[in-house]
Parts: sequence; C-alpha cells; structure tokens
Amino acid sequence: MLFLLIFLAALVACKQSTKNSATEQNRIDSLEQQLAQAYKPGLGEFMSGIQVHHAKLWFAGQNQNWRLADFEVNEMKEALAAIIKYCSDRPETKNINMMNQSMDSITYSIQQKDFTHFKKSYILLTTTCNNCHQATSHEFNVIKIPDSPPFSNQEFKIK
Repeated sequence: MLFLLIFLAALVACKQSTKNSATEQNRIDSLEQQLAQAYKPGLGEFMSGIQVHHAKLWFAGQNQNWRLADFEVNEMKEALAAIIKYCSDRPETKNINMMNQSMDSITYSIQQKDFTHFKKSYILLTTTCNNCHQATSHEFNVIKIPDSPPFSNQEFKIK
C-alpha cells in the first residue's frame, strides 16, 4: 500500500511538472513571437540620422561651437554602434569599421579645438563616408559638405 501511495504521488508530481513545463514553453514561444514582431530600425534610418548629424557637425565646427560639435560626433558614433548591433544581418555592416580612423580624427580636432584640423578631418570623414558607400555598392549616395544648415530653427553660433 505504501508503495502504491509513493507511486501515485510521483505520478502526480511528474504530471504537474510536465504541465508547468508546457506552460513555460508556451510563454517563451509567445515572447519570442512578440520579439520577432518588434520594431527594429533599418540601416537607412540609421544612415539618415547620421547624415543629419554630419551636417550639423559641419556648422557646429564652422562656428567653433566645440560642445555642439562634440555632441554631434558622439551621436554619429552611437548610430554607427547601433548599426553594428541592430543591422548585423546586413552585409554593409562589415564595412562600418572603416569609419573609425576618420571619426577618431574629427574627435581629436574637436577636443583640441583646432579649427584647421577640424576642416581637414571633416573632409576625411566625408570622403570616408563616400568610400564606404562605394565599397557597399551604394555609390549613388554621395555625401558632401553641406551648403546650408539642415534646420532653420537651430543656432550654431556660440552665444
């Protein structure tokens, strides 16, 4: 009799454990499905953001607004890191590291508050953007030094 009670208790425990495992697996499956449907910015969204920061960086540097220039270059760095994180499935992502030297150069010129070096570094940065576009078969997307600020509602001069 004792053996039968132990056997029944074990059977009930196994059945309960199987039920809990099935419930947990259903929850995991549901969460994975929701995650797969979550919004993830595409490479183009990141690049558009970088383009805006690239333009704003130019006008910040032209006005020697080094704090704003530092902010803009760091926004670009964040976007480049996000591309590596969120767009790793894109073949273009493997070329992102080619931006490192030009980003380091412009960062240095901002830290040194060196306007002459800034202009040279900005040209290098712009050229590197275009070289990356060529390397990834996006040569039709040519970046240039901007002629006018991207927004009319931002002051680039230091007050």
